[in-house]
Amino acid sequence: MIIAFGTGIAIPDASAQDGQNSSRPQARAAVPPQGQAQTALLTPVVARGAASLGTPIQPVEATADLSCVPFARMATGMAISGDARLWWHNAAGTYVRGQQPERGAVLAFMASGGMSRGHVAVVSRVVNARTLLIDHANWAGPGIRRGTVMRGVAVVDVSDRNDWTSVRVQVGHDNDTFGRTYPTHGFIYNRPETGDRILMAGGDSPVEVAEATPHATRHLRLVAEAFAE
Repeated sequence: MIIAFGTGIAIPDASAQDGQNSSRPQARAAVPPQGQAQTALLTPVVARGAASLGTPIQPVEATADLSCVPFARMATGMAISGDARLWWHNAAGTYVRGQQPERGAVLAFMASGGMSRGHVAVVSRVVNARTLLIDHANWAGPGIRRGTVMRGVAVVDVSDRNDWTSVRVQVGHDNDTFGRTYPTHGFIYNRPETGDRILMAGGDSPVEVAEATPHATRHLRLVAEAFAE
C-alpha cells in the first residue's frame, strides 16, 4: 500500500509492510523542501506551445539597484500601484488574475515572515505543470546582493491543488537548491479585465468562479440562448 501526498511523493505505509492493518489515520509525513522541489521539477512537461502563451517581456537595461516593483512595471508595462504585497488587490478590476502561469504574467507573493512588503516576479517561461522560470529583482541569496536583477530563476509549485499558492524559489545561482515555502496570491495577467465572469451553479445562487475570456463569454451566451429556445 502506498500513501500519496499532494506533493506527488509516495511514502510506503509501514503497517502494510509488516502485514498489520490499522484503521487509524496515518499521520502526514513532512516532506523536506528539496524532496518537494525535485518532485515538481520531474512533473510531466506541459503541452507543446503552452510555454509560449502569454505576452512578451519588455527589455530592462538595468541589472542592479532595482526593487521588485519597478522591475515588474518595466518588464511588463503594467500600471499597478503600491508595494508588492498590494499588487494582487490593486490589480482587481484592471487586470485579469488567475491561478495558472503564463509568460509575461506577474506572480504576486503575499507578505510573510521577513518579507513584510511582499514580492512580485515576472514569468519568463512555463517549464511544466509545477515548474516555471521567473525574472525578478531584489531577491538576495548566496553571492547575490539586494537590488540585483536575476533572470531564469526556477520556481516550483508545492501546493496540494497545483494552484501555485505555495511555492519554493531557487536559492542563489544553484538551480538544484530551493528555499522555504512562500505563500502567493496567484498570477496577474498582462491584459485588461473585461468585467465578464464565469458563473457556476452552487446551492441556491450562482457562484463566481473565474474570469471569462471573450471566447468563453460568447460561448456561455450562445448556450444560454440555445436553452432559452
